[in-house]
Amino acid sequence: HDGSYEGTQYFKCRHPKGGSFIRPNKANFGVDFLTAVKDRYGLNDKQDVQYGTGNTVVFGTKTVEFVGMDSVAEQQRQLNKLVDISVRECAVSHAGQEEEISRTCANMRHINLSKNLISSWETIIAIASQVKNLETLNVSENKMRFPSTSTFTSSAFSNLKILALNQTEITWTEENVFSLPSKYCVYVCFFQCIRPDNVLQTLKLLDLSDNQLLDGNQLHLIAELPRLEQLILRNTGISSIHFPDAEFGCKTKMFPLLKRLAINDNKISQWSSINELDKLPSLRALQCNNNPFMDTEKNPETLIQLIIAKISQLEVLNNCEILPAERRGAELDYRKIFGKDWLEAGGHWNPEKNKPSEEFLAAHPRYPTLCLKYGAPEEGELKGRQPLTLKNQLLSKRPEMLCGSSVFLITSPSLPSTESMTIQKVKGLLYRLFKIPGSELKLSYESSKLEGKEVELDNDLKPLQFYSIESGDCVLVRW
Repeated sequence: HDGSYEGTQYFKCRHPKGGSFIRPNKANFGVDFLTAVKDRYGLNDKQDVQYGTGNTVVFGTKTVEFVGMDSVAEQQRQLNKLVDISVRECAVSHAGQEEEISRTCANMRHINLSKNLISSWETIIAIASQVKNLETLNVSENKMRFPSTSTFTSSAFSNLKILALNQTEITWTEENVFSLPSKYCVYVCFFQCIRPDNVLQTLKLLDLSDNQLLDGNQLHLIAELPRLEQLILRNTGISSIHFPDAEFGCKTKMFPLLKRLAINDNKISQWSSINELDKLPSLRALQCNNNPFMDTEKNPETLIQLIIAKISQLEVLNNCEILPAERRGAELDYRKIFGKDWLEAGGHWNPEKNKPSEEFLAAHPRYPTLCLKYGAPEEGELKGRQPLTLKNQLLSKRPEMLCGSSVFLITSPSLPSTESMTIQKVKGLLYRLFKIPGSELKLSYESSKLEGKEVELDNDLKPLQFYSIESGDCVLVRW
């Protein structure tokens, strides 16, 4: 329906026919905050009707008994002791009587008010102003009107650290809301192509997950936030990242304090965007899973090495710490793998003749730095761009049968990244070769110096060097 009836326009929707007329007795006009809290935490009689009595809950035709449910329920009923309260999707529409919340929930610090019937920011103020030490407030998925005057600077938010505004249709132009008063983090859902001047100046965390940004250039609109340390861009649809103010090998002035960046679940297909991330002066942690560029390398070990080598200051990749030995191995391998390309592009061992092309430097901006750090690769080190698979890394493998179980003997004079490669990573390589889950693989090795003695590789987190595996030793794989 378009909201009109007999010539009168009663309401308007974003879509011409996005609304409906319903009878008042079928509409839910909501409840006050404390009523929702008491319903959620079992202080009203109708709770027993819904869930049954005692320690049992009925799921379909089955009754489930929860051990210790009485003590948990009793603790939750003491509202004056609760610190974290959630009334998500409880039809909260208004605050209720003045000061009643502060008397009943004196110690509350974290409130989840998401997906309710709150229609105005004034209702949020009325609830929050009764919570003395409010630190976290989630009002996501409420279709609200925001104030035209600066009411956000109320003392209700003096201790606020996290504010969630996902799917509230807020825009950057709501500067009264974004003029936040203290140390805080904000999760914002709606994003417009309007530069947020003079707002969010103390923002430390910004989550734009699930917003469809037009392109990576929209990031420039928030690039000057002076205190932003963490930016989450999961599933935003971006396909490229570029910082045009800095040449390769230089640092951008954008995002000066950004330490943690999440770009997973996007459409980034070119390695040039990963090269750009090396321009961020403070970047230390990156999440980039589920992007098309990752499919260009069949071997995850190669993929990780390339990302590490391309971003010099990175310390954590996809929630895994990058150890110094791992970085050294990645950078040395990168230097060798692209050595032939470097020579063909005009690179040379003689510094006076070393003039690689602009195309090569654009594709490998850190290569000159790696040559300065480790020296230019010797001719014998150049191995070209070969697929880093188990078959290319191991000299030989010979299938045998032993006691009815499958055994592969792998001589290992050139196991990949021996210094830092963990047993878990070896199992990952074996899985891609044999399609046997790592949990079913049992690894051991026979030393060439200790005939007849077999050593079990029983700790997945230990590197190969922990077990003193040397060239000529034999790794046995059983399942």
